Amino acid sequence: MSIRIIPLIDPQLTSSARRLAWLAALPTGVPAGSAFLRLFTKAGQDHLAELDLHVHPAEQRAGVGSLLLTAAVAAAREEGRRSVIAEVEPGSPGDAFLVARGFRKVLTLTYARLSLAGTDLAGLREIAHSPHPGYRLVAWDGIVPDELAETFTASRHAMDDMPMDDTDYGTVHWDVDRVREAARTIANRGDLLHTVAAVAESDGSIAGFTELVVPGDGKGDAQHYGTGVLPAHRGHGLARWMKAEAVRRARERYPDLDGLLTDTADGNRHMRAVNDGLGYVPTHQRVTLQLDL
Repeated sequence: MSIRIIPLIDPQLTSSARRLAWLAALPTGVPAGSAFLRLFTKAGQDHLAELDLHVHPAEQRAGVGSLLLTAAVAAAREEGRRSVIAEVEPGSPGDAFLVARGFRKVLTLTYARLSLAGTDLAGLREIAHSPHPGYRLVAWDGIVPDELAETFTASRHAMDDMPMDDTDYGTVHWDVDRVREAARTIANRGDLLHTVAAVAESDGSIAGFTELVVPGDGKGDAQHYGTGVLPAHRGHGLARWMKAEAVRRARERYPDLDGLLTDTADGNRHMRAVNDGLGYVPTHQRVTLQLDL
């Protein structure tokens, strides 16, 4: 069976990445699979590509996946990439397929969900209102207020040493424009961004933050984005404090919201303990596989 691999033009372009795409087609013209290669373009991550490859179940084990992978890896090399990563379900056919072709497991993520209907609102209020000497909580919706923009941007360095195990993920470089752009992107797709931050009373700088993105209609499940505390401010229980306040706000502001979703690297034992303590229940795992070029 002759399978054609057709390069496509992908219009999806952001300030931090662009994508290449391929379609696998049978001789009849029927699509058999596809591959997308996300090329990170920002400094600090421009060595990295992310693969998303799918083969129609009826065409698996017929060489479609291998042809798509060959095209994507060749393009990654041509683009001067050092590493290609892909996220799969552990033990799945995709996992076995990529491992057999040189990919190795570098990271395991545990996904968890908090059912808001079963949350202890009084307990959350107690945590959120508990004193943390030297710190106070602030919160905002959408784009960070101008008076907090610089210090909030600086606080994103809290994510620089986030446990990523062996992933060649690089470093995300933030400036005020990128912070605002990320918030606008969320708003433009119709979702609602809410941020809770801990401010150090000593100098008024943001010591840590947690972000929650809520569907625009306030229903279904919301998604936690980044949560981090700068190294100099760790050990004071700020992550638990901020996250409890974020959950409390979500519970009170969105009565039709069902739950909150989060994912944490298995190596990030501290954040996993915070989530467990707040009642998040693990739902499934995903693994990141990496091919070193």
